[in-house]
Amino acid sequence: MHHFFVSAEQISEKEIHITGADVNHIRNVLRISPGEQISVSDGNAVTYRCEVTQINESCVTAKIMWSQEADTELPSRIVLFQGLPKADKMELIIQKAVELGVSEIVPMATCRAVVKLDAKKAEAKNKRWRAIAESAAKQAKRTIIPEVRQVMTFEEAVRYAADMDCRYIPYELARGMDETRSAFGKISPGDSIAVFIGPEGGFDEKEIELAQKAEILPITLGRRILRTETAGMAVLAVLMFQLETA
Repeated sequence: MHHFFVSAEQISEKEIHITGADVNHIRNVLRISPGEQISVSDGNAVTYRCEVTQINESCVTAKIMWSQEADTELPSRIVLFQGLPKADKMELIIQKAVELGVSEIVPMATCRAVVKLDAKKAEAKNKRWRAIAESAAKQAKRTIIPEVRQVMTFEEAVRYAADMDCRYIPYELARGMDETRSAFGKISPGDSIAVFIGPEGGFDEKEIELAQKAEILPITLGRRILRTETAGMAVLAVLMFQLETA
C-alpha cells in the first residue's frame, strides 16, 4: 500500500486532501484510481487508512476509513552526523539511514572531506537530500520525515550534539569491541543518540581530540576498516536491533 505525508491542515474530520507534487505522482506515476486505498501520515504519530474518492489536477481527496497511533518509530531520537562523502554516496547513506530509523541527518564538512560545497551547491544538494529522505520515509512507512540539516562544520556539529544523552564517534584507534558493547549496553529507550561518521579519509586527529574534550566517546566497529557509507549503517543497525520494541 502506498504511503504519503500531509500536514495537519490537510486533514479534516472525514477527509484528507493531498496536494503538491504527490498529486502528479498519484495520478501519472502510480496511476491510483478512486476506490483504491492508501496510507497517510500526519508527520507525527498517527497513520490514516484512506480510500481515494476524487482525483483532479491539483488535489487528491481521500475518505478516512480509520486511524491509529503508529508504532513504526524507534523510542529514541538518533542523529547521524555524516562527513561529506564523494560522488553520490550521501544519497545512499540518507536513504538507508531513514530506513533504519534515524531521526535526523547532519552533513558535516570535515578536515579530510574531499567534497567542498559552496553555499549555492550546498542548498541544491540539501533540497535533493530532503527529497530522498521523504521518498525513503514513504517506502519504509515512517510516520515522520527525518530532517536533513544544512551542512555544518565539525565544530558546529559537536556543539549541536552537546545536549544529547549518548554520543559516539567510530575511530580506528579506539579500544576493543568489549568497550563498544558496554557503551551500547548502557543506552535506554528514550535516550537521544548522536553518531559521528567520518568521510573517506576518516577523522583528523585534532577532530578526535575535540570530540573527546566534548565527551563524545570513540568506539571501534571491529578489526575491519569500513567504508564511510557502511560505518553509519553498521551502527544504526545495532541501535535499531537494541531499541526496537516488540
